[in-house]
Amino acid sequence: MSGNSFGNIFKVTSFGESHGEAMGVVIDGMPPNIDVDLVALQAQLDRRRPGALKVSTSRNEADKAIILSGLFQNKTLGTPIAVIVKNTNQKSEDYKDIKTSPRVGHADQTTLDKFGIKDHRGGGRASGRETVSRVIAGYFAGLIIPEIKINADITQIGEHKLASGIDKKIEDYLLKLKENGESAGGEISVVIENVPKGLGDPCFDKLKATLSHALLSIGSCMGISFGIGEAFKEKLGSEISTDRNNFGGIEGGISNGEDIQLKLIFKAPSTVGKNAKEGRHDPCILPRVAPVIESMIKITLCDHYLMQKSLLR
Repeated sequence: MSGNSFGNIFKVTSFGESHGEAMGVVIDGMPPNIDVDLVALQAQLDRRRPGALKVSTSRNEADKAIILSGLFQNKTLGTPIAVIVKNTNQKSEDYKDIKTSPRVGHADQTTLDKFGIKDHRGGGRASGRETVSRVIAGYFAGLIIPEIKINADITQIGEHKLASGIDKKIEDYLLKLKENGESAGGEISVVIENVPKGLGDPCFDKLKATLSHALLSIGSCMGISFGIGEAFKEKLGSEISTDRNNFGGIEGGISNGEDIQLKLIFKAPSTVGKNAKEGRHDPCILPRVAPVIESMIKITLCDHYLMQKSLLR
């Protein structure tokens, strides 16, 4: 049993703990002879790093990708690709209290219940730092499906609706939350363009099901909806069956060639009060989560694409 791997043909295995030696990922199923741009890979990791906003966590990691295998002269070999990012800015003493007092809303107690042991430093495997592995894998997945474009836009933070990204008003709002030891959740709207027809299956591996699996595995993601979303519950069949755009690019579990449209709901970070004021925590994860969302979508669509190619041979 393993909850650390995702995918069938394009298979991603994440490893490492927040305050361990390094975070890393092994990618199996990557085709050979594909050009790899290490600068572009680093640019994706930099998007996930804190620092773009003053309210981000003060944990300052270089997040430099170190390629261990699977590449030669910046081309893929078709063998497993292993990449690590070293942890260099841990402050494990900040987490000594949760060794005996697990935090509500985190995986502290549930991890201990499941395994009988836990690495309490920074949340261990359940830390948001684990997402560096996903961003690395997402970069490589994107090399296989370069025509697919993903736009993930923050449309709400707390009670504030956003029309054009985070402006000074929203940044001031987030700073105030941080000062008060408070946090906020929100909504991200996603549009996926140039998706081939035929991805997904009509039963257990519906495309909406595997996308949901991938995206709900991101920490703090609490809900997902496709197409017109919650409006489905009040629309009559005659109202929704006249326009396939209502279904957000997926019909019967299979992509129909139209843009895939979905929305994600994120909860507020559970760390509040004194720990939020003094610790290294984000008052809202939405400003840093877009590259993680994009990566999990690329990984999922890449896997379905390779499965579809295999089916049509």
